Amino acid sequence: MNAAKRQLIQSWIDKASHDLGAARILAASAEPVLDVAIYHCQQAAEKAVKAFLVFCDEDVIETHNIPLLIEIATEHVPPA
Repeated sequence: MNAAKRQLIQSWIDKASHDLGAARILAASAEPVLDVAIYHCQQAAEKAVKAFLVFCDEDVIETHNIPLLIEIATEHVPPA
């Protein structure tokens, strides 16, 4: 794997991690803001799948449609 690809994957993973961190803070606050925490969880999931797609040499499409992203990702997972 070349350095540029590794860096792009790490960038998506870092962004997902930041979203999860924000979700934890929002959910654990004295006055939890759960709707925004859940939004950040959704964002983290999307970014994690996009990291996997980059790993699989897929072009990352601009969408927030997680079921579509997962459908594309499953094409790269061997059957169990």
